[in-house]
Amino acid sequence: MKFDQIPLSLYIHIPWCVKKCPYCDFNSHAATGELPEKAYIDQLLFDLETQLSFVQNRAIHSIFIGGGTPSLFSPEAYEKLFARLRDHLDISNQIEITLEANPGTTEASRFKGYFDVGINRISLGVQSFQDEKLKVLGRIHDNNQAKNAFHEARRAGFQNINIDLMFGLPNQTIDDALFDLQTAIDLSPNHISWYQLTLEPNTFFYRFPPKLPDDDYRFEIQNAGQKLLHENNFEQYEISAYAKIKSQHNLNYWLFGDYLAIGAGAHAKLTDFNSGKIMRRWNTKHPKQYLSANKNNLFETKIILEKELPLEFMMNALRLMQPIAIEMFEVRTGLKFSVIEKEIAKAIEMGFLKLEKNYFQVTKKGYLFLNEFLEIFL
Repeated sequence: MKFDQIPLSLYIHIPWCVKKCPYCDFNSHAATGELPEKAYIDQLLFDLETQLSFVQNRAIHSIFIGGGTPSLFSPEAYEKLFARLRDHLDISNQIEITLEANPGTTEASRFKGYFDVGINRISLGVQSFQDEKLKVLGRIHDNNQAKNAFHEARRAGFQNINIDLMFGLPNQTIDDALFDLQTAIDLSPNHISWYQLTLEPNTFFYRFPPKLPDDDYRFEIQNAGQKLLHENNFEQYEISAYAKIKSQHNLNYWLFGDYLAIGAGAHAKLTDFNSGKIMRRWNTKHPKQYLSANKNNLFETKIILEKELPLEFMMNALRLMQPIAIEMFEVRTGLKFSVIEKEIAKAIEMGFLKLEKNYFQVTKKGYLFLNEFLEIFL
């Protein structure tokens, strides 16, 4: 198999935030006192060294710095980190390098600093442009700060900006959702991620659920929003992603590419070219334990079994609107497409999939019943 064709990205997790949002199930921890930037960067590099055998002469395809709130770290911290990463990795100045930023934590001067050290894409965690909704979501910024953050990022030089928004919020109407989208569209971002709010275990909202719109009304919100985005030339290329410039990093996730992952709680997916085995790896979650971890207690791993690979691939690829090449499945999993011919036949029979000579593509019905579709591969 042509494993060397599998792109290799890098995910960096910064676990601290100003305060934990009630809906958030990511590995994030409220910061108390000064953040240990230097110690954390040292540990990120140690973490990377334990994964270098999986690089296998590949250049880095993309970098994504997520959290938490990565914009709590200074531009100087990232400058030092990138310099040290380049001692170990082939990182071109041309690749997409994304930093997640929250409008309430990023001063104007910091955007310029991030741009100057080589970050070229900003993802702004706005969630809503309505103050009352932001309050319910526990966000620390307001509508004006969100818009100002976007303008400051543009002024700093960023030509590629994503805005994160959510729908299905407590007491949200269709007009509320369209107001948020139209406000974002008027700013002219390059990408809009529009997610449905879900109540995840281990969150405040899960323990004390707010009243959310019912399924039928959420579906109406989604349809109205998709129509507005389409009318404004945002291409829906994934279930929650609408773009004028697609996210290369996220596309690599969805196409079952490889990614190194460093930081507290970071999850990696890596292919061993020698054995053909595909592995998932996850780091210890709590920042304090992560900072003191050695090679023996830093991470855990799991080899993805051959019988699990079709579902693993499909859980990602079926989120995409584009046709998926059969060769893509074979290269990324190391399996022949014929091993899933029964499942593919059933998906076609149920109207979830269409199959051409060299590719397959999800139908509209397939997207509507995606969970049922995926159960075919269990």
